[in-house]
Amino acid sequence: MKHLRGVLFAIGVLASAQAPGSSWKFALSGDSRNCGDIVMPAIAQGVRQSGAQFYWHLGDFRAIYTFDEDMVPPAASGLPPRPMGISQYFANAWPDFIEHQLLPFGDLPVYLAPGNHEFVAPMTRADYISQFADWLNTPVLRDQRLKDDPKDHKVHLYFHWVQGNVDFISLDNVSNDQIDAAQMNWIRSVIARDEGSDQIRTIVMGMHEALPGSVDDGHSMSNWTLGVQTGRQVYEALLHARDVAHKNVYVFASHSHFYMEDIYDSATWKGKVLPGWIVGTAGAQRYRLPPDVKPGPKAMTNVYGYLIATVAGDGSVTTSFERLTLEDLTKASPGVPPPLVQWCYEHNTQAE
Repeated sequence: MKHLRGVLFAIGVLASAQAPGSSWKFALSGDSRNCGDIVMPAIAQGVRQSGAQFYWHLGDFRAIYTFDEDMVPPAASGLPPRPMGISQYFANAWPDFIEHQLLPFGDLPVYLAPGNHEFVAPMTRADYISQFADWLNTPVLRDQRLKDDPKDHKVHLYFHWVQGNVDFISLDNVSNDQIDAAQMNWIRSVIARDEGSDQIRTIVMGMHEALPGSVDDGHSMSNWTLGVQTGRQVYEALLHARDVAHKNVYVFASHSHFYMEDIYDSATWKGKVLPGWIVGTAGAQRYRLPPDVKPGPKAMTNVYGYLIATVAGDGSVTTSFERLTLEDLTKASPGVPPPLVQWCYEHNTQAE
């Protein structure tokens, strides 16, 4: 327990200020249900070795609608059955995520954005806040929230924090009632402050579901009416920040279980393309690419991995997708039966 308290305290500590003109790194990915207990320790190991300042998880920690295969191994793995009742699964799913997927990061700060599977019944937003309050109300996030509004003493699933000359904005955009008026007003106020700030050169926005109009539009905020409306408003606000206020703008999502760059280079946003990525590669069952997307270095499926983003002194960001091998998974999970590691690496996919 003493070790856990130390880890949680460290998660809330702001990384030291970046020296003017120096470059630094952060890391992100999302969707660690199904086989995340095997993949996420390898991600944690790679992220820590990279020198990244923090890791940002973009949602879907556990499946909730069914048993995750890393908790109840599939028969095809050849392992003995591990019976688990549904009530036992619900009680253990999120604590399992914390133990096997978050604690491997040690004292490295971790930020959490909610995914749609976080609110599959019987899980609720109230349950989420109760379980993950230590990550939602760190000193960094609490101080930023109160700096923005001294009267705002509520913990939110959406938040932002400033590091160096970059404002990181994390959204809650995973249900039909989002993005609601309160969150939309908050987003506008954060971006407006960034536009008027001499300190902020860059806005990095992270979320679970991609904004409307991406090349994977069928699996995004376009799936519900309010999502289309407010998602487009968010996109236009970011465009204004880039084109009028001359800020660097970058947008990251997960939700689809593959890796893809240039996701807003679409017919919808022709002439208004923001740099965008999908990084849903942290352990969930891997999806096929959209039918009109050709596989290549910028569009990969049947892969696990994470994105390393390097922030230059001027606030510009470059990225590198770090793909994990079977050896990476095996080394990072020495206590996991090899047949389960093998199954997750070879068979956790829709392509079969």
